[in-house]
Amino acid sequence: MSMAVVIDTNHKHWTAADLREIPDDRNRYEIIDGELFVTPSPSMGHQSIAAELFARLHVYLRDRHIGNVYFAPLDLHFADDTVVEPDLFVVPLVEGRRARSWEEAGRLLLVIEILSPSTARADRTVKRHKYQRGGVPEYWIVDGDARVVERWKPEDDRPEIISERLEWQADHDVPALTIDLRELFAGALGDQDLSAGGGS
Repeated sequence: MSMAVVIDTNHKHWTAADLREIPDDRNRYEIIDGELFVTPSPSMGHQSIAAELFARLHVYLRDRHIGNVYFAPLDLHFADDTVVEPDLFVVPLVEGRRARSWEEAGRLLLVIEILSPSTARADRTVKRHKYQRGGVPEYWIVDGDARVVERWKPEDDRPEIISERLEWQADHDVPALTIDLRELFAGALGDQDLSAGGGS
């Protein structure tokens, strides 16, 4: 049975130490510039999309010896008052090997958040600004309902909206990863009409 957690709503500025005091209740707790964000456990569709993306990224990164992809729950400590858990993120290799910690990796190559009703505001505003200011080369917001990916880069005021073919190049010396989004969403969400090519 999960434990009920009472959050101190009068708390003005959250820190990493405060976050560690919250008992595990299967929710995701993040803080950004001292503001607390609580996310319920994800849906099956959300997890299916995450799994499809993880599989593609894992093979691409492994075969090209570029970095490693990880998935939540795993904390990234940007600052004492900013601790986030992206759905998926990619860190580079360190001297040709897997990083032993986020601190050792030191930077991100890609961050991915998969939208749900409870996360849309934070993903599109607060987290986006944090990742852009932090110099994350690419931030993808994956919208399973709309079957699109919003791609943000540090200098962007508006995202690139991609609905068919998504390309990502982690290193200019290696070929890009190409993801067929129609196929990915069809496989993750069970859209038989899409996986069959649409139909008339």
